[in-house]
Amino acid sequence: MSATTGTDTGEQPGRIMSGEMAEQPEVLRRILDQGAPAIRRTAEQIAARNPRFVLLTARGTSDNAALYAKYLLEIGLGKPCGLTSMSTTTAYGAKQDLADVLVITVSQSGGSPDLVASTRAARAAGAITLAVTNNPDSPLAAVSEHHIDVLAGPEKALPATKTYTAELLALYLFVEGLRSRDGAAAQVLPDLARGVLDRRTEVRQLAGRYRFAERMVITSRGYGYPTAKEAALKLMETSYIPALAYSGADLLHGPLAMVDNVSPVIAIVPDGRGGDALRPVLERLRGRGADLVVIGTGAEVEKASAGFALPTVGVAEEVQPILQILPLQLLAYEVTIARGQDPDAPRALAKVTETH
Repeated sequence: MSATTGTDTGEQPGRIMSGEMAEQPEVLRRILDQGAPAIRRTAEQIAARNPRFVLLTARGTSDNAALYAKYLLEIGLGKPCGLTSMSTTTAYGAKQDLADVLVITVSQSGGSPDLVASTRAARAAGAITLAVTNNPDSPLAAVSEHHIDVLAGPEKALPATKTYTAELLALYLFVEGLRSRDGAAAQVLPDLARGVLDRRTEVRQLAGRYRFAERMVITSRGYGYPTAKEAALKLMETSYIPALAYSGADLLHGPLAMVDNVSPVIAIVPDGRGGDALRPVLERLRGRGADLVVIGTGAEVEKASAGFALPTVGVAEEVQPILQILPLQLLAYEVTIARGQDPDAPRALAKVTETH
């Protein structure tokens, strides 16, 4: 039998991914209780060197976590940030002046050769290097000056779930440390995450809308945009549905033309300025008759075709992405199961992707 069905081992398809999603409240609490002091010390050491700007390096799911960090750094710290193109160093051999630049490399495994090579090159070029990984013994951690362990524990399912939310929280606490703040807004997350994950029946009902979907559009703005990109990645790698993620602003610059009354659209609506910026986009989508599902504020869920209301009242907008992704991880899982596939073992993927 095919490995993608889960029937060759007699185990329930998606058992591993399901279990790892369920661990996320515990992982978040572990970071807050055990990891936060070390993260704060690392942030203080780096802040003392006053980096002039920040470069973020990552691939896949970790690239979406890095994009989240970009919003945190630019909005909260006022530091210009960029997402690096590793091939400029690894393929083209470019020599850069990175003196007094903070280079943050985010990787679950810390094992991809291009991440290691580009970080080594950045350090040689004068950068302050920080690795954020789930493996303190990884090659990436070894070549970096500083390291943050996201403390997620072993992750065996190919789709990353608990390592993603762990990366988000670790990066949030790090940026708060750079600002000499304690990250108190994150303390509510473990209990709220448990409440979201306990609403699996709601997500299963949503999943029925997408069992036969041929494509999907996912959109958000501000801090919610990395969530849109990560949700699209999860859907593509588990259910194989082509899912396109757009900033709400970019969606209006052309791609809106492909949306019609049979087009599934998921909008992640933060409670805050990102949600305010997204509302004109939601009006345009409703005007086109899109099959609009909202993940976010209860008020916007009520206006949509369907949705999942998140507990956002009193939750700072900058930490809402850690909750936003949870129902979308569950959605990717449930859609994949409904389509008769195994989310634990997407075809053609490996847990450690060795790009060069």
